[in-house]
Amino acid sequence: MRRNQKGFTLIELLIVVAIIGILAAIAIPNLLTAMQRSKQKRTMADMRTIATAWEARATDVNRYNAAGVTLPTVSVSAATLGNYLSPTYVKTFPQRDGWGNNWNFWLDQGMATATAAQVYAIVSGGKDGTFQGNNPTGGATTAFDCDIVYSNGTFIQYPEGVQQQ
Repeated sequence: MRRNQKGFTLIELLIVVAIIGILAAIAIPNLLTAMQRSKQKRTMADMRTIATAWEARATDVNRYNAAGVTLPTVSVSAATLGNYLSPTYVKTFPQRDGWGNNWNFWLDQGMATATAAQVYAIVSGGKDGTFQGNNPTGGATTAFDCDIVYSNGTFIQYPEGVQQQ
């Protein structure tokens, strides 16, 4: 038998596979967190886009100009709001948040009523898509599942710091 053959031994291959496995175990959780953070940032950017369009329309029709922290109670569908805002105030209306979940839009008056609405809110249910109620805790959140709430020109509830799965 010849022992002078070229190639890798089984032990050398197992060591390389183990090293690759260790590197993957370190990198994958960081990658998953980075992907969730990017979805949060996209959601927040889309909220600002919708709010800017909504406020531009408010300038034209004299509605939605007061600030408020408690969410309004009249729900508005994305399709209805999109019809009012697109294409005049926003070229493409974002139909879903960064996670692919439906938005929640709220007014203190109906979209087609004669009474001028003074408060609006845009809510994303977060990673899980579950709306957590009409009275947000407000301030910074540290979980991907928490709602992100934008009302009358400012974020009422928003992600900040290290986020938890």
